[in-house]
Amino acid sequence: MMTIDDKRSRAARFRQRLTRGMAESGTNQSALARAVGVDRSTISQLLSGQGPRLPNAQVVAECARALGVSADWLLGLTERPERLADLLASSMSITEAPRSLVDEQIFAWHQEAAGYKIRHVPATLPDMLKTRDMLRWEYADAMIRSTDQAIGAAEDRLTWMRNSASDYEIALPLHELDSFARGNGYYAGLAPELRRAQIEWLAQLHAQLYPSLRLYLFDARRVFSAPLTVLGPLIAVLYVGRHFIAFRETHRVQAMADHFDWLVRESQIGGRQMAAHLQGLLALTEG
Repeated sequence: MMTIDDKRSRAARFRQRLTRGMAESGTNQSALARAVGVDRSTISQLLSGQGPRLPNAQVVAECARALGVSADWLLGLTERPERLADLLASSMSITEAPRSLVDEQIFAWHQEAAGYKIRHVPATLPDMLKTRDMLRWEYADAMIRSTDQAIGAAEDRLTWMRNSASDYEIALPLHELDSFARGNGYYAGLAPELRRAQIEWLAQLHAQLYPSLRLYLFDARRVFSAPLTVLGPLIAVLYVGRHFIAFRETHRVQAMADHFDWLVRESQIGGRQMAAHLQGLLALTEG
């Protein structure tokens, strides 16, 4: 059962926060009274009263609305003054994802996370690790800008990755590289010489950049992941086709990071095994 002291403490906290909310919003007693729909004397009593009683829910809600804060904050139920809608807006955003390599938003997120580990599950092969010929084949019919501009953007991102203080971990399904090497499914019609050059380029980049760039292959029959990127503790981004859904709330970002780390633990190929695996894939390009 709530004691009188508990009620007094909550009432005192309400008065303190109402006073703070008015000061930070530049609202005086008369203006707040008009916004709430009560007499000025009612607001005066709310601010100066000494008893354990709180105003009714309607008055609390109207005060919160007028001051641009949450009712929970006024009542001392949370330390965050933002309203729920504002919290959701700041912790999650939806950004259009045109099928183009020239995406300033993606690059801006990477730059924001400079120095942090970046975890990535791409939709196909990672764009920044593709050869020029591969980029032309994959994006020629969907480019918003010219192919040369798109290739330049991908190469700029690879250059930034080489020079940044961030470690990159990239996880792919085993079948993605196998399908690529054989020219099956999504990669049907891709010339053998182009596939071979791409695998050789992956092997070269892995040799140059390991361990700051680490590739992992997981068995999609056992574990699954949607395309996502986790940029340190700052942002987690899901790719859903036409849009990116970006999360900034700490627990959601950590949940995505934990999911990626689970993929790494469950991976069949990773670390130094990757070099030998890529060499083995070269034979499949001749089949």
